[in-house]
Amino acid sequence: MDFHLFSSNSLMEKPKRLRAALLSSPGLGHLIPVIELSKRLVADHGFEVTVFVLPSQASGAEAEIIESAVTPKLLDVVELPPPDLLAAGLSPDAAVVTRLLVTMREARPAFRSALAAMEAQPDVLIVDLFGTDHLCIGEELGIPKYVYVPSNAWFLALFIYSPTLDKKVTGEYVDQTEPLEIPGCKPVRPEDVVDPMLDRSDQQYCEYVQQAVKIPMGDGILLNVWEDLQAETLAALRNEEFLGWVADGPVYTVGPLIRPVRPAGLGKELLEWLNKQPSESVLFVSFGSGGTMSAEQLVELAWGLELSRQRFVWVLRKPTTKSLDGSFFDAGKVGGREELLTFLPEEFAVRTQEVGLILPLWGPQVDILSHPSVGGFLSHCGWNSTLESIVNGVPMIAWPLYAEQRLNATLLTEEIGVAIRPKELPSKKIVGREEIEKLVRTILVEKEGHMMRARVKELKSSAEKALIKEGTSYESLSKMKEDCKMRIHQIKKAH
Repeated sequence: MDFHLFSSNSLMEKPKRLRAALLSSPGLGHLIPVIELSKRLVADHGFEVTVFVLPSQASGAEAEIIESAVTPKLLDVVELPPPDLLAAGLSPDAAVVTRLLVTMREARPAFRSALAAMEAQPDVLIVDLFGTDHLCIGEELGIPKYVYVPSNAWFLALFIYSPTLDKKVTGEYVDQTEPLEIPGCKPVRPEDVVDPMLDRSDQQYCEYVQQAVKIPMGDGILLNVWEDLQAETLAALRNEEFLGWVADGPVYTVGPLIRPVRPAGLGKELLEWLNKQPSESVLFVSFGSGGTMSAEQLVELAWGLELSRQRFVWVLRKPTTKSLDGSFFDAGKVGGREELLTFLPEEFAVRTQEVGLILPLWGPQVDILSHPSVGGFLSHCGWNSTLESIVNGVPMIAWPLYAEQRLNATLLTEEIGVAIRPKELPSKKIVGREEIEKLVRTILVEKEGHMMRARVKELKSSAEKALIKEGTSYESLSKMKEDCKMRIHQIKKAH
């Protein structure tokens, strides 16, 4: 294998471009940050990139995201064939994390074959947090390998500390009376633990803990935050006395990496409607690509929006009869506008037609959040959505549903200070219309909302500075590139 970084023909020739292979697990929450990282590696740092994806068939938006990466041709995208999960013995009722991890593990032969079919072998492998079973392929190829965690530093700290908590804590985490201590970090309230930690007898808990052990096996961790957002937690992750012993490789902050705003993304009708509204007067309501709620909660939310007498754009999805992440693998398959309206209070659309706009199933989220008339975001607190809100200077009503969203909601409300939230977790109890009315008015018209808007605009400025040349995230990716070159040289020397 040839690991030369420079052509041997002439010392005057330009250095060879590093080739990176990135692997994304299914779902927009993983695909978007992987694609955006790839674009940065190409545009800012001179990499050649091939992205390997396992489509979830969950959303038409996936095809659009992939299309944005290959037109204009910045990078190659290769779709891997979906593995046969029934043949792998996976129950159709398995939890989302179990499904994701088994899907990724079973895709190993296909990924290995796809890498072998490349014109030239990659110089570096980057997998996302559900793809750590593929780090062994980096070992086989003798190339540096990194794990990309498209979330925040507090989530990462809990994740890589969970094997220790597994040994220290007896009984269920949610039954603990004291917060879970993580060295150097804000303690985690038992009710805020990530979904796989809710039931220690479920397969996804075992999968999650095993995954956490594998993350430090990479040569470093890339994190979709910037230094100023979580300085103390990042310091703890890098401190050998605290969490440093868990993660031997460096932690590179590369965020905020989000979808770019598209000039024509809003469409004529939506743009015309938003243009008519006063500045920062509209609440955007959306629960991401996989979030759903019960029929009863949907009705209360509708009444809360109507009672608030505030403007809104609502991405409406059919209510769930199962779990709050019920549509993660099949979002977008059901519900036209007329069918969706039947789940709302009678005549709701008629009564709110002057102040509200309902978008069936999906909306161009970044383009909406970037519009000057939008002043608040009622969000499920997925990390993509969180970053999109901050980068566009929009404060949030935190409405966590599943995955790590409860943790994110606590981070946004208590530490970063750019969100408010219901008194009780929406996943535990129906949030009533009066409380929803109060939350909406607080974020859009009350003094508290104005203060949060000022705070989030400060963060927006800080995020913009991190990404430009000499900014912390730009320089962090530059350092990762230099570390890559050094590791390639060391591997070559060892062979």
